[in-house]
Amino acid sequence: MNQLAILGPGLLGGSLAKAIRARVPQCRVTLWVRRAEAVEEARDAGVADFVSQDLAAVVAEADMVVLCMPVEAMPEIAARVAPLISPRAVVTDVGSVKGCVVDALVPIFRKRGRFVGSHPMAGSEQSGLSAARSDLYEGAVCIVTPHTGADPEAVAETCRLWERVGCSISTLSPEEHDRAVGLVSHLPHLLAAALVDFVCAESPESVNFCGNGFRDTTRVAAGPAAMWTGIFAANRAVVVGQLDRMIGRLQAISKDLAAGNDTRIYEFLANAKEARDRLNR
Repeated sequence: MNQLAILGPGLLGGSLAKAIRARVPQCRVTLWVRRAEAVEEARDAGVADFVSQDLAAVVAEADMVVLCMPVEAMPEIAARVAPLISPRAVVTDVGSVKGCVVDALVPIFRKRGRFVGSHPMAGSEQSGLSAARSDLYEGAVCIVTPHTGADPEAVAETCRLWERVGCSISTLSPEEHDRAVGLVSHLPHLLAAALVDFVCAESPESVNFCGNGFRDTTRVAAGPAAMWTGIFAANRAVVVGQLDRMIGRLQAISKDLAAGNDTRIYEFLANAKEARDRLNR
């Protein structure tokens, strides 16, 4: 990889730029930004060798391009990028929904680049270039989602990119990805936001007494509302189905609690603890 073009200077794009500059110093990093003020911010931060609002200048000569913007914005940017890059350039993304991204981008890059979907499972409730850090991807899992007919060499190069910044790689179909990530990322965010909303509606003064348990449980609810609205819209059918089933589980727990079935409640809590403890191993 001689030149990496990163389109979008937010938390994920900025962290990728910092990680590549730290780990692969021989690679030239170019960064595309939408706003004029973001150009100066990125230059001052020293995250890239070249920063510009000129998309053609950023992707020229790039052998790999990474789309680091909300999933709903990707098709429009992809359509602008496709005529500007080498047919051998590898294109990937960081979107947290894959079905709609793969469906939209594969036709755009057919014979005008080699697209492979990917999703590094890294991030935080913070956003923007100011939150970017070079170790964001260290120890994270990156899910690579090759579509039917994807170029095997492009898939391998996409995997190598994320391995270089510290990720371990898992491969899923776009549909498998959206179901799995719905369960471990999208649904938890929705539940955290619902809990904050419920507590504040029930008793706003109660938040004055919250401890680390409430803060830890609801941390992700501090994420950008616009970004998460787009994620839920993109994975709508999956999240709705999972949320409906979750509501059913909560109703069953409520019935056991109301009936005084402490044995069932204990089993539920013990099983959950055992499963949660395994996450730390």
